[in-house]
Amino acid sequence: MATDYTQTTRRAPFIEAAQENYIDLLTQQVGRAPGSAGVPTLAELGPQVSAQNVLTQAAQQQAATQAGLGQLTFDPTTGAVTGAGTGTGVAGYQPFLDQAQQYQTAAAGLSGPQAFQQFMSPYQQQVIDTTLAEFDTQTAQGVPQLAANAIQAGAFGGGREGVAQAQYASDAAAKRAALQAQLLGQGFTQANQLAQNAFAQQQNLGDFSRNLASLQPSLAASGVQQLGAAGTGNLAYQQALLDAQQQRNQLAYNEPMTRLAAFGSGIASQASGSPTTTTQTTLGGGQGVGPLSQALSAGLSAYGLGSIFGGR
Repeated sequence: MATDYTQTTRRAPFIEAAQENYIDLLTQQVGRAPGSAGVPTLAELGPQVSAQNVLTQAAQQQAATQAGLGQLTFDPTTGAVTGAGTGTGVAGYQPFLDQAQQYQTAAAGLSGPQAFQQFMSPYQQQVIDTTLAEFDTQTAQGVPQLAANAIQAGAFGGGREGVAQAQYASDAAAKRAALQAQLLGQGFTQANQLAQNAFAQQQNLGDFSRNLASLQPSLAASGVQQLGAAGTGNLAYQQALLDAQQQRNQLAYNEPMTRLAAFGSGIASQASGSPTTTTQTTLGGGQGVGPLSQALSAGLSAYGLGSIFGGR
């Protein structure tokens, strides 16, 4: 009768126990889905982008206003620009150019032969009338003296007295006209000087406004740049915090697997040099496997499967 043999080789029990424990732990880790209890979500494990901050938004708003746009709207979550309101359509420097044009127009009205008139004093005529009235009074007071002189010279009522009176009146009229012209000239000179001063002032204001218009864009750009730089620095810091948090989440998620990999590597290194046990089973006469051997084989298979799926 032919005799059959079955040979089984097994590692040391402590190696088999360690391998079963490793399979159990590996099964547990594979079941740790992102977002389950105590496990970071995919969003927490993945990259995140920092939202825009108020400094960057302020810089964007200033730039929009400078370009004549209205109030910007921002996404409440990301802080990104989502729209712009209807603005004036006027760039930031335009008001200064408009003001310069107004000064230029005003200066044009202060030139020409009639420019002095608006600066003539409303009281000048009163001054002239009062001065001439006083002059007339003084002139009238000199007439009796002419008669007295004629009486003293024995020429009262004669031609000599008439000539003297006529000459006196002529001289008085000439002096009165010269005095009036002098007063009018003084008023004109003063008004003309005031007109020239006002013209120069308007011209200077127009030049000043134009200079402001040319300077305003660079000043506005400087303000936008400073705000933008501050916002960028803050944005970089916020992004660094998010990146650090992502790395912490990834470390927390991968750390058990790292330890488990080290555990598996340790088992493999120990298994390569551990002793093995060989068992030989004799099966008589070509008959099937005996009931005891079948039970042992079935028990070992069930034990291994139970270990893999968490049973004992």
